[in-house]
Amino acid sequence: MLDKKQQAEVLLEAMPYIKKYQNKVLVIKYGGNAMLTDELRWSVMRDLTILHCVGIKVVLVHGGGPEISQTLSRMGIESKFVNGLRYTDEETAEVVRMVLAGKVNKSLVHMLGAMGDKAVGLCGMDGNLLLCEKESEALGFVGKIVSVNTEIIDDCLNAGYIPVISSVGYDNVGNIYNVNADTAASAIAGALKAESLILMTDIRGLLQDKDDESSLIKKVYVSDIPSLVKEGIISGGMVPKINCCKEAIRRGVNRVFITDGRVAHSVLLELLSDEGMGTMFVKGD
Repeated sequence: MLDKKQQAEVLLEAMPYIKKYQNKVLVIKYGGNAMLTDELRWSVMRDLTILHCVGIKVVLVHGGGPEISQTLSRMGIESKFVNGLRYTDEETAEVVRMVLAGKVNKSLVHMLGAMGDKAVGLCGMDGNLLLCEKESEALGFVGKIVSVNTEIIDDCLNAGYIPVISSVGYDNVGNIYNVNADTAASAIAGALKAESLILMTDIRGLLQDKDDESSLIKKVYVSDIPSLVKEGIISGGMVPKINCCKEAIRRGVNRVFITDGRVAHSVLLELLSDEGMGTMFVKGD
């Protein structure tokens, strides 16, 4: 427990960051290990509520891969993956919509409401938010985002709500698409010209040595990404995630963070402290 002096120092350190983000849009991608325990789920919801209370326009984008897999298993449907992405036939796409836009989405809205905040649940089908086409025939109904319509998000933010958006897309002939949550968050943040995007994951951030969590790289310029790929520092599953960071910045987001969703209050520590938590990506000096 912090003593009174330490508590005051924490607030003083946070104050300039609160001023910087006030009335600005912050997009947070939530999923993975940060969703696995009640303690971590409540920690994230408290963080969002605090940020909203101090005047930051919070947008939450979420996935829910483990919940989808569990539901498919209970229904006797085998989960299939192609290069790390879930193969999504029409039946699986219906399950994705049911789980993400229904169970997971409404649970998060309920938790924010229990914290005394105002939230509204959306998916990429609402308000023509995420128009998609097939990423490839090999993946079935995995969505490649064609356009983002932010009108419904803007309406929610202007009315004082936190939009909670599940990563489900649509097309104009009635198909449902399973959209990677990092990709959806990046596209939405870019369309909103958000001040920052936070991608919550299950490692500290980008590591110099992927097997050594103490080798965290605190800051990366987008122009340095190709050389980091060439050196093998960015590899495997980090490649698509960091491509999302790069794309968000290309679309006008000022800062993108990859931070550790396994740590309680990681969002507050990332945004409102001098030290931060994970890796920050920026366009350049």
